[in-house]
Amino acid sequence: MTAATRQTKRWGSAGRRRRERPAAFDFPLLVVVLGLLSFGFIMVASASMTIGDTCCKDPFFFVVRQAIALGLALGAATLAFTLPVSWWERSGVWLFLLGVASLILLLIPGIGHSVNGANRWIPLGPLNLQPSEFVKLFAVLYIAGYLVRHAQSVTTELAGFIRPMILIGIAAALILKQPDFGTTAVMLATVMGMLFLGGVSVMPFAVLFGTVITGLAFLVLTSEYRMRRILSFLNPWEDPFASGYQLSQALIGFGRGEWLGVGLGNGIQKQYFLPEAHTDFLASVIAEELGLAGMLTIIGAFAFISWRAFGIGARAEAIGQRFASYTAQGIGLWLGLQAFVNIGVNSGMLPTKGLTLPFLSYGSNSLIVACVAIAILLRIDATVRQEASETTLPRGIPWLRA
Repeated sequence: MTAATRQTKRWGSAGRRRRERPAAFDFPLLVVVLGLLSFGFIMVASASMTIGDTCCKDPFFFVVRQAIALGLALGAATLAFTLPVSWWERSGVWLFLLGVASLILLLIPGIGHSVNGANRWIPLGPLNLQPSEFVKLFAVLYIAGYLVRHAQSVTTELAGFIRPMILIGIAAALILKQPDFGTTAVMLATVMGMLFLGGVSVMPFAVLFGTVITGLAFLVLTSEYRMRRILSFLNPWEDPFASGYQLSQALIGFGRGEWLGVGLGNGIQKQYFLPEAHTDFLASVIAEELGLAGMLTIIGAFAFISWRAFGIGARAEAIGQRFASYTAQGIGLWLGLQAFVNIGVNSGMLPTKGLTLPFLSYGSNSLIVACVAIAILLRIDATVRQEASETTLPRGIPWLRA
């Protein structure tokens, strides 16, 4: 064998080793999330300049704050990625209890800060902390840890299924007190989905699901403002200048967008017509300026994130990392549900609720929590890939190394 042939074989072997070596983490997932963050910053700038000029005499008022929030979110995500998955498992209960304690602080006069009748923020100097945003993530970590610690009782005993719902119910009641019906619904739906994936038998799950639906319906029927929202959702054109104003203006934005939109920056609904255009109703601005094509791209991006999260969860479960598996699935459920609800509200498919569009809407708390959740997901994926590369995998599961 000549020297050239030996060198060629060495290069070929090195190339095969590089191809077989797993990536550090899910790079496509990171690219999609960074794309959403960048696109969200552009759309917040487009949607908020008129509002900033009106309220603060500075068209870049909200743009600058969103840039600061984006920097904080990326910094928090970087820190979260450095923490091992075992740390999140050990800290899940304490983080959730901390979140519940912060929700209780909002009830103390003089601590909570109210905006538009909602008492959801704790002033911390230049920033306002919104505990309910963090509680959604902490609930995922808490339930994931509970499913690991009480795997047997959750699947065989009614008490094992009900116990975690007591703390979750307390948190839900405190969030409803703010009031924040949308966050409560998303958190409860995420938790119930995780319990179902954790192996809860059908009957207790069905009973709990029916109880939650009945409770939410009771809350709607006994609250005048919630009933007004439901009625305005069913027919916003009946009172388009009062109770149905926000939804009717959002629907006008969707109608004007048609297939390809009126062009970035050319929307008119954000100019004094559509309230909260840069926060809860950013999707309507996207629909008007980028049309159906833009909205389908956004929907596809969130579907991709949820799909990758469930894929990471499946790989974690295959190597016995059950906490990592449940956490990944919970994050996928939560982000997918919140995006679905926000877009459903904007398009008139669901009653109006105060929920942001993850990664896109204006707001530091929502941005930070969503980025931290993705950082945890990427850390889970990196850990799974590392352990899978060090383990002799069973034949027939090559996708574990992908």
